[in-house]
Amino acid sequence: MKLVYFASVREAIGLSSEECDVPQDARTVGDLVARISARSEGHARALQDPTRLRFALDQEMVASDALLAAAQELAIFPPVTGG
Repeated sequence: MKLVYFASVREAIGLSSEECDVPQDARTVGDLVARISARSEGHARALQDPTRLRFALDQEMVASDALLAAAQELAIFPPVTGG
């Protein structure tokens, strides 16, 4: 699966995207985020509070409990503020 990172998530991880083999026991977006947070210190920092993040599977916004199924891309966004 392609992982795509935006804004402060991208800055903390140091990558705009990367490929990831989805573990068999990762059924939801939240499961996968928990697994990839262990990849590096930057991943852990960027993903430390998943309740504040936003996700898109194959360019459709989803909640962290969304099933991964056959999705090809997971995008992770930091919280967005407006003014």
